[in-house]
Amino acid sequence: MKKLNAILALEDGRIFRGESFGASAERFGEVVFNTSMSGYQEVITDPSYKGQIVAMTYPLMGNYGINAEDVESRSIFLEGFVVKEYSKIASNWRKSGSLGDYFNKNNIAAVEGIDTRSLTLHIREKGAMKAVLSTLDLDEHSLVKKAKDSLGLVGIDLVKEVTCGKKYVWDNPKNTLYRVAVIDCGVKYNILRELFKRKCEVLVFPAKTTSLQILEAKPDGLLLSNGPGDPEAVSSVVQTTRELIGKLPIFGICLGHQMLGLALGGKTFKLKFGHHGANHPVKDFRTGSVSVTSQNHGFCVDIDTLNKKEIELTHINLNDNTLEGLRHKKLPVFSVQFHPEASPGPHDAQYLFEEFIGLMKKSKIKRNAKKN
Repeated sequence: MKKLNAILALEDGRIFRGESFGASAERFGEVVFNTSMSGYQEVITDPSYKGQIVAMTYPLMGNYGINAEDVESRSIFLEGFVVKEYSKIASNWRKSGSLGDYFNKNNIAAVEGIDTRSLTLHIREKGAMKAVLSTLDLDEHSLVKKAKDSLGLVGIDLVKEVTCGKKYVWDNPKNTLYRVAVIDCGVKYNILRELFKRKCEVLVFPAKTTSLQILEAKPDGLLLSNGPGDPEAVSSVVQTTRELIGKLPIFGICLGHQMLGLALGGKTFKLKFGHHGANHPVKDFRTGSVSVTSQNHGFCVDIDTLNKKEIELTHINLNDNTLEGLRHKKLPVFSVQFHPEASPGPHDAQYLFEEFIGLMKKSKIKRNAKKN
């Protein structure tokens, strides 16, 4: 089968040509690079990539195919996928199909033959920018104009595009110890799996859920999930979070961390090219230990806007010294910018789920003591 020509056009006029191995389509998004060497299936099914075209820095993708176990959401939400080389051969004992077929079935644009090293260096120098990936329109001037005219991410609520439509129960473990309410801003399934492993009944709520509706479910704790885009555009979740601070133990992950930062009076800003990959070093100030972490975000909480009398900074990114974690000094509330559930990535930071369990345990003991 003859491959279609494809063009990735950036808003600054830079053009990259390649060949399609996905659907014949035209897709718009912010182009970013991901430094993970494997785990491409988890990357492409991460809802946090809604509104983005992802370029993988590792040169070969698709060599172990696709399977049913490693998906991180109900669908593919990214806008496009860019690689140096797509493997024609996929071999793995769990394989149920090829990466190219997976993109075709889900109508996702994907292109190989791009000089991803040059693209990555360009983004690092100029910053993440709006782009269009197309097999339909191959006119460079037309595509650059389309990229410039596209919406981008700033000020856009993308959470409404990825959140669940109604509340659901992830699973009920035997001998449930805690009930956790999860606000789904684009939650990765492995977050839910990690809670389930720790004997939590997991109730997943749409992003539009009010604080009263969450309290009516009588959870022992609240988890604010990861998700795509600009946190300041998702004001309803920030307001819900603000109303629940002090009423429940709260754990925020990635976008959830940014939501918590805003709810605590801080501000966020857009990073030059974001953090996307499975090899980002983060230092825990409390212990001095360094974890290698999985990350996927383009915005960050501004350290200087937080009230240091109430908020303790717990983690810092060792690559660029941006904020990676915080906690309230008096209330059972904390968050991290990275992904302790990994998928893909190292498991260094899974201890944070134990911290959340510990906060719920203490809160439950206090509630029971008051009853008695």
